Amino acid sequence: MFRRRQFNISSLTVSETESPEFSRITVLFDGDDRAKRQLKSQLYKLPDIQVVSELDREQTVNCELLLVKLANSDPSSRNDILDAAGAFDAKVMDYTRDTIILQLVGESRLIDNFIDLMRDYTILEICRTGVVSLQRGSAVMRNLAEQ
Repeated sequence: MFRRRQFNISSLTVSETESPEFSRITVLFDGDDRAKRQLKSQLYKLPDIQVVSELDREQTVNCELLLVKLANSDPSSRNDILDAAGAFDAKVMDYTRDTIILQLVGESRLIDNFIDLMRDYTILEICRTGVVSLQRGSAVMRNLAEQ
């Protein structure tokens, strides 16, 4: 549906929820108000959709997960990579003679900045989850579905 309607989707994440009956789909979308209304309308037409809610960035906690595998064969760059990882609070998930896998959890801008910095080294693979979001405070999606 997204491709057919040519919506500009930046990130699409599907995850389990607190209820085994439902999954949560988080869509990060770039577009004007008209396109946004059209996207919501199209989502509501899907048979399994219970709730469509637009979350305000200021009222949500947003993050994503990055795994990045870097070449680790140059001894002179190892410390630089580890220092950069430490500055971003990235976690070393795997360390071998030939590669380092780093994990970083944070907002998209932080992830983008970290990837840009790591481009000074040899990136072998990148895997990102896409954005996940929860509304701040006591509001929950389940309550919206029950209304």
